[in-house]
Amino acid sequence: MARQLDEQITGRFPVGQRLRVLDVGMGQGTQALRLARAGHQVTGVEREPAMVAAAWEALAAEPDGIRERVRIVQGDGRDTGVHFLPGSFDVVLCHGVLMYVEEPDALLAGLARMLAPGGLLSLLVRNADALAMRAGLSGDWAGALESFDTLSYRNRLGLDVRADRLSTLTGALAGIGAPLQSWYGVRVFTDTAADDAGAPADLETLLAAEERAGRTDPYRAVAALLHLCGVRG
Repeated sequence: MARQLDEQITGRFPVGQRLRVLDVGMGQGTQALRLARAGHQVTGVEREPAMVAAAWEALAAEPDGIRERVRIVQGDGRDTGVHFLPGSFDVVLCHGVLMYVEEPDALLAGLARMLAPGGLLSLLVRNADALAMRAGLSGDWAGALESFDTLSYRNRLGLDVRADRLSTLTGALAGIGAPLQSWYGVRVFTDTAADDAGAPADLETLLAAEERAGRTDPYRAVAALLHLCGVRG
């Protein structure tokens, strides 16, 4: 996904431009720190205290120049209008958040308002059109059959959450003035890999295969996750 995001940023902004990035649901700060290291000014929003603490710990290990480019705000992604003025950011990330929001329309509209004209909105969501894949590939035939007719699933943390359909989000993005420009699949081949599996010896080859599949039909349509990129008009 990081490679996909970099492709979108490179294709939409002048080389060397220091972007204003908002990372909603930043978790432990993986993407925020990566983009700060690339020279961008990053604001992360996270509501879970444990994740905020992990992000601060990770940030403390960075050099002064990178620490100065990162701001961490503890808060809910649905309250961006409380913390920031409309149009304050060139890039807004919302990765792995929508599955925890029962009604995401208000959140998406708020994120779009944070974007300056021409700004990039990057979403990572669970693919509702492929919910049967994990169960089916694991030999859980009953689970696969049930998954065809639902938007709900149980994630790796044991939480019951929801997935999104590409067609639904395409309409939603158009409705908030940030129409879909590009989309990718994420975890096409590796969704059933064990969480504690170590990095394979041929990791670069695996990543190359995933990256190719993530931009190629029909593979991307059955990816576990979808990476959607909209642009503010």
